[in-house]
Amino acid sequence: MFRATVLTLYPEMFPGALGHSLAGRALSDGLWSLQTIQIRDFSTDRHRTVDDTPAGGGAGMVLRADILARAIDHASPANDRRPRLLMSPRGTPLTQARVRSLAEGPGAVVVCGRFEGVDQRVIDARGLEEVSIGDYILSGGEPAALVLLDAVVRLLPGVMGNQASGSEESFETGLLEHPHYTRPTQFEGSPIPEVLVSGNHAKIAAWRRQESERLTATRRPDLWAARPLDAQAKKRAPKA
Repeated sequence: MFRATVLTLYPEMFPGALGHSLAGRALSDGLWSLQTIQIRDFSTDRHRTVDDTPAGGGAGMVLRADILARAIDHASPANDRRPRLLMSPRGTPLTQARVRSLAEGPGAVVVCGRFEGVDQRVIDARGLEEVSIGDYILSGGEPAALVLLDAVVRLLPGVMGNQASGSEESFETGLLEHPHYTRPTQFEGSPIPEVLVSGNHAKIAAWRRQESERLTATRRPDLWAARPLDAQAKKRAPKA
């Protein structure tokens, strides 16, 4: 079973969205577990202080190494095989490949940063892998942790009714997903593309592939350029 442990100053933010829909049902069914740990419980003063001013000066406060280290050691002893992740805007961008590798593992220990950041010494000493969900700043790591766990949990065995859904989505093949249509066949004068109602599965598959390539080339040229495509495949990508 995938075991998630979240270290946070706001445990009341969990499970949040993870308590609903696919993730929530899977949590209730015991397909994964979620534990939250209050970092303040490992402070040593009566005010439960967890931060201090940055060395060298500057704005804001920094999460102390000693307090966070005690929380991590409590949550993840030496024999714990789960990766230790720190949600951080300077981290390695989260990709579908990393999400899938996490889903195939025993779980994750997720540290939610706050303030200006976390003392670098605890990041180094406890082997925290910094992970970012995008090039923007949040008020803390909790929303990012929710995003990461939602992406992972939906890939766990038994969570999605149709496992093929997970393998055909955007980023799974290095392409964005093709457009989708359903009833009614006519919407405000716009019909469903004829090929999708033709019953010709080979043509449908080819159309979907072409549309995925078109969308990727026009909307995410970085993804398109990174794909190991042959010359003919690159020629197929329509221009914007």
